[in-house]
Amino acid sequence: MSGVMKRMGMIFRAKANKALDRAEDPRETLDYSYQKQLELLQKVRRGVADVATSRKRLELQLNQLQGQSAKLEDQGRKALALGREDLAREALSRRAALQQQVSDLEVQHQTLQGEEEKLTLAAQRLQAKVDAFRTKKETIKATYTAAQAQTRIAESFSGISEEMSDVGLAIQRAEDKTAQLQARAGAIDELLASGALDDQSGLAKDDIQAELDRLSGGTDVELELQRMKAELAGGPSAQQQAIEGGNGAAAPQHQNQQQSHPRFEK
Repeated sequence: MSGVMKRMGMIFRAKANKALDRAEDPRETLDYSYQKQLELLQKVRRGVADVATSRKRLELQLNQLQGQSAKLEDQGRKALALGREDLAREALSRRAALQQQVSDLEVQHQTLQGEEEKLTLAAQRLQAKVDAFRTKKETIKATYTAAQAQTRIAESFSGISEEMSDVGLAIQRAEDKTAQLQARAGAIDELLASGALDDQSGLAKDDIQAELDRLSGGTDVELELQRMKAELAGGPSAQQQAIEGGNGAAAPQHQNQQQSHPRFEK
């Protein structure tokens, strides 16, 4: 059971990987990577701005403390000038405490300044990498688009694309069906001509009657051809000439008979 489950899991992962490979578009992946790099660059720049802001705040505090330290030193001098050593001592004590704060702030300021320089340099390098990646990304996308177009054109010419395959199958089916119908029509004509199939409409003739009709039609054609030849010769037909010739010979014989038998008047 464990082996079956492992095999099913492997098949599922293989099919999922194949489906993802078909759905993946390298151009979309490159655009997504470029977007992530821009977001990272924006975070680095925001970090540089935050460090610079902190550094500027420390500088303001240092200036303020240094101003207070200078003021206390001036007050101590004035107190000594007036003979108030106690006041001078107090002013110098306060100035010493301020100087300790100034020293701590200066250390922090140097640290922030170093971090700011590092982040600024990192932002510059990252900006250069992002610009280079953007150029490479556009080049790869253009190359991929051109290769994709060339592949589609080549598949269209060779007829191996999915669309052209469907069209080719449709044409093949139409040709097969046309050939089948032609063969069926020819077979039916042959069967009707041989008499193997009876004509249910009652219009078909048997073979004897068909032969007689053919001979009769041929005789009529020959007679009509002879008549047309005689008309083209320029005279009446032979039969009409014979009739007219017979009538002409009978008329003189009748006249001779009348002359041989004289009439008697009463």
